[in-house]
Formats: sequence, C-alpha cells, structure tokens
Amino acid sequence: MDWRAPVMDYCERQSSAFWAEPANALSNFAFVLAAASAFLLWRRRGGADYPALALIIVTASVGVGSFIFHTVATRGAMLLDVVPIAIFIYGYFLLALRRYFRLSIVWATAITLGFAALSFFATTVDALNGSVGYLPALAALAIFAALLWTSRRETGRTLAAAALLFAISLVFRTIDRVICPAFPLGAHVLWHMLNACVLWLLLRAAIFVGPRPDDQATPIQNANEPTAA
Repeated sequence: MDWRAPVMDYCERQSSAFWAEPANALSNFAFVLAAASAFLLWRRRGGADYPALALIIVTASVGVGSFIFHTVATRGAMLLDVVPIAIFIYGYFLLALRRYFRLSIVWATAITLGFAALSFFATTVDALNGSVGYLPALAALAIFAALLWTSRRETGRTLAAAALLFAISLVFRTIDRVICPAFPLGAHVLWHMLNACVLWLLLRAAIFVGPRPDDQATPIQNANEPTAA
C-alpha cells in the first residue's frame, strides 16, 4: 500500500492541495473545545479521575489527527484520524462496562474484545459511504442508554442524547458524497461538529459518575450524579 497516495473521499476536496478542505479541517477544532471543556469539568470534580483524563486527551488527539488528515489527505495521514477514534470507542466501551455496570476487569475486557472484533467486521462492509463501521458503536451506545435508563437515570438520559446526536451525525457522514452536486461543501463538517458534542456528553457522563473504588487509590470527591441532565 502506498501510504503517500492521496485520499479524495470527501465532497469538499477537489484537489490534493493542503488546504483543499478548509471547512472539514477547521471543524475539528470542536473536538479540542470539547476536550478543554471536559478537562475543566474534570478539574472541578476533583482532578483525580485518571481514566476520564485519558479519554479527554484522546478526544483532543481526535481533533488534531483529523485536522492533519483533512489537510495532508494521504493514506498514511488517515491513520492519525482513525486510530484515535478507535481508541476512544473501545476505551469508552471498556470504561462504561466497568464504571456503569460494575463488571470485573476480566469480563469487561473480554466483552470489549468481542465488540472490537464485531466492529472490525463491520468496517469490511462497503456501504453507506463507509459509515457501516460506526453502527456497532451506535448500537452499543443505545443499548447502554436503555439499560441505564432506570438504574442510573441521569447517565442513561445523557447516553441517550449522545446516541441520538451520533445517529444524526452518521446521516450527515453518509450523505456527504450524495449531496455534492447540490452542495459542494458537503456534510462531513457536520459529522465533526456533532461528534464533538457526542464525545463531550460521553465524557461528562463518565466524569459525573466517577471511577470505581479500584480504579485508583484516591477516590474522587463529590462524585454523585447531577440532578439535571
């Protein structure tokens, strides 16, 4: 595989020039804002929840990596886009099983590996402009929200809102190439901005619930869930 080969997968990109996707590139700043906002919340909640901090850092790296990909636009640069996204998806999946459902590390890891295998299989399906690979993540998010709706009402509502936004963002990602004749800018920029909101909601939920007692030596303070979503 030629890692320097240009990637012309998006409606906005009409050439291999560095700044051929200004909207797609600049919209990644939303991920940095989401990470910064989550970091401030993390600090206010005690600043000792290190699994959440790791996901905040990954969220910022999603924005940086995607910015590089949408400017350099090569197969090699694509790794800087997809790898941080994958780390966040599987990292949050594992954290959710541990933090929300109180599964042991063995069971949580085993289920996460199975989910990763299913997600990898989904990426091999060439449909919906490449969005099929994200459907397992959407399904997992919806299932988590449903399971938590009564036991952890505020967390369940937050995850449900994240799932709805994620579903809408997938629609925009899917139709990007379809609407090119009518709207040359495309819809991928909305995929970025809505996903930044999704990641912020997920980080917020994790921070408010707080870590398990065995996640770290120092328990987080004031880790009760908020009374409003």
